[in-house]
Amino acid sequence: MSLNVTPELLAQAEQGEIREQDFVATVRESLPYAYELIAGLAGSLREGDAEFADNQTPPPSEAERGQLLRALASDAIRGSLERHFGVTLAFMNCHRVAVFRPGTEEGPTYTRFTSTRSQILNQSPEFRDC
Repeated sequence: MSLNVTPELLAQAEQGEIREQDFVATVRESLPYAYELIAGLAGSLREGDAEFADNQTPPPSEAERGQLLRALASDAIRGSLERHFGVTLAFMNCHRVAVFRPGTEEGPTYTRFTSTRSQILNQSPEFRDC
């Protein structure tokens, strides 16, 4: 799953740094499922008092799962989405994405969510082929 980079953005990158808003726009257009999922979770987190918001619903197809994996496996994409939405992302099991408030990475909820114990407890046969 590759990003659909416009000739203008490619030329900008060849000349030096690109504007992050242009990069995020490319992510939004190239990986719409991943972008909208994270946008929705960030909105839920902002609207409530919960420590985090997460998705536990599998993507509708492998294409959407691929978008999510691409977005979260790339340091550049992941970091840009975190800055754009003002969240810290956590990820497990091919589709369980969580957004946390920045600065909570050392807290017990984030630590528990990202622990090896939680990873093991969240395994099931349907996740083993993702």
